[in-house]
Amino acid sequence: MNFLEDYFGIAKSGSTLYKELVAGITTFFAMSYILFVNPMILSETGMDKSAQFTATALAAIFGTLVMGVYARLPFALAPGMGLNTFFAYTMCLFLGHSWHFALGVVFVEGVIFFLLSIFDLRRIVVNLIPRSLQLAFCPGIGLFIASVGLQQAKIIEMHENSIKFGQITDPNVLLACLGILVIGVFYVKKIYVGMVVGIIVLTIISLSFGLTQIESFFSLPPSVSDIMFAFNFSEILSYDFICLVLLLLSVDIFDTMGTLLGVSNATENLANKDGSPKNIRKAFVADSLATVFGAMVGTNTTTTYIESSTGVSVGGRTGITSIVTALCFVIALFSFPMLLAVPPAAVSAMLIFAGYNMFMSPALKNMDFKDYSESVPAFITMIVMPFSHSIVDGISFGVLSYVLINSASRNLQKISTGTYLIAIFFAARYVILPN
Repeated sequence: MNFLEDYFGIAKSGSTLYKELVAGITTFFAMSYILFVNPMILSETGMDKSAQFTATALAAIFGTLVMGVYARLPFALAPGMGLNTFFAYTMCLFLGHSWHFALGVVFVEGVIFFLLSIFDLRRIVVNLIPRSLQLAFCPGIGLFIASVGLQQAKIIEMHENSIKFGQITDPNVLLACLGILVIGVFYVKKIYVGMVVGIIVLTIISLSFGLTQIESFFSLPPSVSDIMFAFNFSEILSYDFICLVLLLLSVDIFDTMGTLLGVSNATENLANKDGSPKNIRKAFVADSLATVFGAMVGTNTTTTYIESSTGVSVGGRTGITSIVTALCFVIALFSFPMLLAVPPAAVSAMLIFAGYNMFMSPALKNMDFKDYSESVPAFITMIVMPFSHSIVDGISFGVLSYVLINSASRNLQKISTGTYLIAIFFAARYVILPN
């Protein structure tokens, strides 16, 4: 007990061991949906869904343990929502690359992120893109995720020349709508395990009507041998590879920074006097190492979860919270058979609310909507992501519109040399690779 107090400073942080345990369990339940959602999204690329379950759990366990033991902060990590859709729908399905290629992009991005974190050089990447566009990333990705959820649930159907509502009598559509209703009620009541409860309710209904089935509750975790270290670096010097690494790196850094700032400043004892999160460099190191490890075991970018705020809200203040969350993921690692019973409609409902969570991030509150030279490019960034089904295009159009609008308006002082260079980089992509 003295060791825990000396190393983590439980009492000094205003917490107790009991609060840390409760906080860790709370955080796990708030984010455990990723164990069901991530494998289903990444399986769209051809990756084995069962192997993805194990890889998702392993990445969460490793990243959360490093955050707890090394950074001593109550933040949990797992393969990121938004980043998994970027992996599956943008890199693989939209651009046509293999998942081996995409894993290579994630690994290289993680290594660069780690080096930037070790030497505290993350500001180099941050300063390339204007702050207003950085604030637009999270809401834009949220809209993108929600649109994917609506389409996967067949609530909205995309046709070649039109967008239509789906058949409301379709059992899967009805099940997805019920999931949205259940989770929505829990959100209104501020019960943070709403997503997990939604999965359970929809799974019970699905089992009752024979839409899915379950053979057992626990088993040894599936092997990741087919996806572990399955990188393809043959195109590492290609335009697409370099562009995707830079974009993924910027999104990863901004996403992590936003989560750390948002959660740390929402409570006491987690932020410094200047408002910056405590141990921020170590937190970035933990986050980047988790991405490298996640890529090695075969999953998408691992990042710090905003759901960590649920554990913090019930008293979590130290790394013990994260360690408890990681142990919960260890137990969940043996629950793979239950994944098979989760209906796709439940995942669709989760995506819609995960999109809501990202759209309603603190970023929107910090945006200056009265300055049109900032807000218009930010708006373009947000709307292009869901309509183009590409986070890459959203960021690209945002940067290009920012440079063009401010240049034409003679606001040249707003545009840094780095922003000009990255705008040229994006413009070249559309000239050289128009499709």
